[in-house]
Amino acid sequence: MVRVCVLYGTGLSILPNFISQLYDSEINVLRSHSKWGDVPISAINDNSNNTIFMIYRHHSDDGSVTPPHLIEHRANIHASSSTNSDFIISINSVGTLSSNFSPGDIGLSVDMIDFSEYSWSFHDASAVHSDRTSIFDRKIINNLEIILENIQQKSVQKIIVAQCNGPQFESPAEINALGNMGAEAVNMTLGPESRLLSELSIPYASIIYSANWASGRNPNGNSITIDHNDVEKSGPLIVENISKCIDLLINKYI
Repeated sequence: MVRVCVLYGTGLSILPNFISQLYDSEINVLRSHSKWGDVPISAINDNSNNTIFMIYRHHSDDGSVTPPHLIEHRANIHASSSTNSDFIISINSVGTLSSNFSPGDIGLSVDMIDFSEYSWSFHDASAVHSDRTSIFDRKIINNLEIILENIQQKSVQKIIVAQCNGPQFESPAEINALGNMGAEAVNMTLGPESRLLSELSIPYASIIYSANWASGRNPNGNSITIDHNDVEKSGPLIVENISKCIDLLINKYI
């Protein structure tokens, strides 16, 4: 019996319903309580009595979408650890700098560039310096690479992701600077989540999907603007493949 916790964002809001239909199972809503806030958790059992816990990172009490710069990541990661899962998967949409990782592709995060002004930690009172040499679990990444290659029928891109605070999209000059440092994609939530999870002893990996070309990197014209609504529409198009990936990963983990 495997327990997995999945963190997901706005573009994948239909993911819990899709997975529950896949397993013909009900969604049980739980709540995690902490000093950083309450977090709703959707729990779904598959056909083998494995449990998938799902946390929508942009949740709010009034149903509005919490913007990335206002998310209380400590509450979300505390909630994910409270599920006692065998491993945690975050699903993150990214803006791509790489011509090998076009919008619509699913890949894997293998490292981070995060020079954000605020660094998240569970240990603000007394410093704890967690190691980040291997941010993402190599065993899970290896399994995910095999799974995604079979699903997409092509090699899987393993990407260095740069953390950007948002909520605005980046400027072309910022993208160029990040690209010069080695970034291949940009995201607004992976940095805080990966920092906090480095302080916990839970295997963790990030599945990323390319939602749009980063600013100034569109091959059809470097002045083409980024439309938030178009970015959001990219998520539902890959829900089926993401669901398959989670299902197959659970089976490989057993």
